Amino acid sequence: MSTASTRPPAGRYGRSSDERADRTLKILGVVLAAVMLALFGWFGYHYVVKNEISGELIGFDASKTAVKVRLEVHKDAGTEGYCTVRSQAADGAEVGRADFRFGGEETRIDKVVTLRTTSPGSSAELIGCHAD
Repeated sequence: MSTASTRPPAGRYGRSSDERADRTLKILGVVLAAVMLALFGWFGYHYVVKNEISGELIGFDASKTAVKVRLEVHKDAGTEGYCTVRSQAADGAEVGRADFRFGGEETRIDKVVTLRTTSPGSSAELIGCHAD
């Protein structure tokens, strides 16, 4: 009498549990990669294409009752919107906040705006720009 092997012949009874787990992980990886790619595409589209107005604070000059702020605004032609600017005192308290409107056909606007403050401001910050 001969002793028979205790292992079944290869491929006779379907895939092993390790092969099934590997296949499941590969499918899960492909699905997650597709979801991430879709999210990056959606955020990129809204950041680049739908960004109709944006601004940059170039500089400011503070006095006792106001802060003069130089803004550079980029926008689509015909788009109207506003940029919010705030000023803070040396102790960090907010002493002024205002919205400045921009419109017209120009795509690049370089403008000095005056932000009135309740006490001397030591800084100016562009909070953000939004299209109407």
